[in-house]
Amino acid sequence: MNVIEKNEGQKIDFEVISGSLVSFRGELFLDLSRYERDYDVTIDISENHFGMLMMGVSNRYVAQIEIPACEYEEVEIPEEEIDDDEEGSDRTKLVPKPFDLENVTLVLWGIE
Repeated sequence: MNVIEKNEGQKIDFEVISGSLVSFRGELFLDLSRYERDYDVTIDISENHFGMLMMGVSNRYVAQIEIPACEYEEVEIPEEEIDDDEEGSDRTKLVPKPFDLENVTLVLWGIE
């Protein structure tokens, strides 16, 4: 995961628990692979006026997660799966590549 510190000051504690599971301050846990789509996704992490972390914009902005669009690779369809009844049927299909945390960017904002 690429980490960018956007400004000065102390940043929120975060930890990659395993795979694509990220913990913020041991309070908010996100499986980032579940948010991957066919378009770029941005997730805002904020702290509300009670000091609790939440997704979305609230009292204090603490982090932003940028997940790039899902990538696909073209693979050949095995001969036995091709429908011979249809002329010009495709012999390849698009398969999503596995989620890669290294493509994700975490932007951290000062919390004090």
